[in-house]
Amino acid sequence: MNVSGKKAVVFGGTSGIGLATVKMLAEGGATVVAISRDPSKAGDLPSGVTVEACDVTDSAAMEAMLNKLAPFDILVSAATGGSRAIGPFLEMDMEGYKASFDKLWGYANVVRYGAKHVTDGGSITLVSGAPARNCRPGQIALSSVGGAVEAMTRAVAREVAPRIRVNVVSPGTIDTPMVALQGEERDALYTKMTASNLIPRAGTAEEVAEGIMFVIKNDFVSGTTIDVDGGWLLS
Repeated sequence: MNVSGKKAVVFGGTSGIGLATVKMLAEGGATVVAISRDPSKAGDLPSGVTVEACDVTDSAAMEAMLNKLAPFDILVSAATGGSRAIGPFLEMDMEGYKASFDKLWGYANVVRYGAKHVTDGGSITLVSGAPARNCRPGQIALSSVGGAVEAMTRAVAREVAPRIRVNVVSPGTIDTPMVALQGEERDALYTKMTASNLIPRAGTAEEVAEGIMFVIKNDFVSGTTIDVDGGWLLS
């Protein structure tokens, strides 16, 4: 797909990976709608980008928003949906574990209410995470949710083929605003988190966005997961 002249809708599009994707789509000539719970996070955006506010976990609001924006050629969600439970499963707060699945419900809303509005030959892309297939200690919630996202994507890709392509991009440790630490503390955290990776550093939002752009542009890719993880899976 040549994104020039296409219309794209990006959830989680005002921060981190989503924002980097919005900018790349706009630079490629697409008209882009960036959606998040707090559009004020976006800052300066390229021309051709508009912003909307919506919570991906609100089914009724999502359906109304996607109906309003229809039709579109490209649908992307990098929206986190909410908090994440971290720590050993046998010690985990089960309500926190349940809340981690807000990401899945958000993605399900994006696909459920958005797929019918994607034009023939269009693309849907979701973002999971490396713990889905290589879970490190304390990451069972991340792994469970990411695995569910990837399973849903493969199943939906079959249902909507050949009209629409559906893919997942799976990042490893990425330097994004989700980590609040700054300065030396931030650097030390990322150094520790990536020490065993084949590429021992945090990735950038732009590097993940390049993976998203690949599955959008390549018309011969569907139902798959593209890893942008610094070698996490082999570590």
